[in-house]
Amino acid sequence: MPEYIGAVDQGTTSTRFMIFDHGGNEVGRHQLEHEQILPEAGWVEHNPVEIWERTSSVIQTGLNRTGLAAKDLAALGITNQRETTVVWDRRNGRPLYNAIVWQDTRTDRIASRLEREGHGDTIRRKAGLPPATYFSGGKIQWILENVDGAREAAERGDAIFGNTDSWLVWNLTGGPNGGVHVTDVTNASRTMLMDLETLDWDDELLALFGIPRSMLPQIRPSSSPTPYGTTLANGPVGGEVPLTGILGDQQAAMVGQVCLSPGEAKNTYGTGNFMLLNTGTDLVRSEAGLLTTVCYKFGDQPTVYALEGSVAVTGSAVQWLRDQLGIISGAAQSEALARQVPDNGGVYFVPAFSGLFAPYWRSDARGAIVGLSRYNTNAHLARATLEAICYQSRDVADAMAKDSGVALDILKVDGGITANELCMQIQADVLGIPVSRPVVAETTALGATYAAGLAVGFWKDTDELRTNWNESKRWEPQWSAEQRDTAYARWQKAVQRTLDWVDVE
Repeated sequence: MPEYIGAVDQGTTSTRFMIFDHGGNEVGRHQLEHEQILPEAGWVEHNPVEIWERTSSVIQTGLNRTGLAAKDLAALGITNQRETTVVWDRRNGRPLYNAIVWQDTRTDRIASRLEREGHGDTIRRKAGLPPATYFSGGKIQWILENVDGAREAAERGDAIFGNTDSWLVWNLTGGPNGGVHVTDVTNASRTMLMDLETLDWDDELLALFGIPRSMLPQIRPSSSPTPYGTTLANGPVGGEVPLTGILGDQQAAMVGQVCLSPGEAKNTYGTGNFMLLNTGTDLVRSEAGLLTTVCYKFGDQPTVYALEGSVAVTGSAVQWLRDQLGIISGAAQSEALARQVPDNGGVYFVPAFSGLFAPYWRSDARGAIVGLSRYNTNAHLARATLEAICYQSRDVADAMAKDSGVALDILKVDGGITANELCMQIQADVLGIPVSRPVVAETTALGATYAAGLAVGFWKDTDELRTNWNESKRWEPQWSAEQRDTAYARWQKAVQRTLDWVDVE
């Protein structure tokens, strides 16, 4: 058997290709960013063609740099930014519109109308999600209603939908010439269109959004011994490799962190923050503002579910300091700047640029910086930005404890911001529990690798995966309980200042 597994990690700001060995060690990677298209306030788009071209490039370069070829890969896995919506013509592969990104808020009227007309409870009961701008269903509806010819193309069966996993699999397996139109249960569970119990598209939900079933991909397990398809000899992989693993990025991080038992949780720090708690085969319906989602499904084994707290803006708040305010030249500088002050100087920054996600779900909220005085400097704002990442995670952790009855005793963390040691120390202080970072921080790609490898017997079972996990660093809380409670109460006060800023019909 070939000695390696490849994984495409198609994220919000970049696409990377990574290669891992049996020990879960990285042996190669290449990564490229893609453009963030911001045509109006609250609108966020990507060019699907650019994403496909960048994916092709990172695969080719990643293989070339390591001296490996298709014959060296036992399988290929894909993990992706979830909810980001692509609609394209199956006849020629041309997108009908730019990809509408998960952060985009243009569908706020669609979401609020569903709630107002009493359909919110139906969506929550069947899909495990609240009506919100975050998810794919409203984005598909917007394209059908606002792009010339889109509705007619969908009714003819020519226009098809997918999150970026489906878009990449379709292109990798032939595109207009026989490309496979599939997704996995984790991505399908982020659309507001799939019933969590049947794991199938639901006709009542489709009717709420006016979406023809013919647009939708076939739903498959996250790890599939029967491949979704095979890469092409004349494609970017340069040979035939089975595609056997697909996981939405946050579920992939759960697998990469081997949070495979009920009660285990991880937090991924990327463009946004995403905390997931494994609830096993129990479908726990949230009463505290969290999402009920599919965690993974391996082959014909029972479906595993999770509670998720999704936070829209965390790492992208640091990018905002760099790109819009210009007070740092790079993300790494945020730590050095924040370390210039011992605390936030009374400043709290709530980066509700796209409204507030879990556990508030308030599309009427917008960002606010409060508590400013002439004493404050850019260092205080940098510190407040790092603290905002951690307080938003505290909001989610508290909601998880209410829903599950399980209080976390440790939090596994991954993603780019975990390189910021001050931020991780603040996270431990704000939560009052240890924070643990693994040796392999790129757990999304690793999770897709594990899903693909399990399907082809590269790893015989999940126990093998557990032996690969090793801790790189642990942060212990240093704040007193009084300090923690006082700071969090002020954060909650700041959050209240962001609400009711935008009028939502």
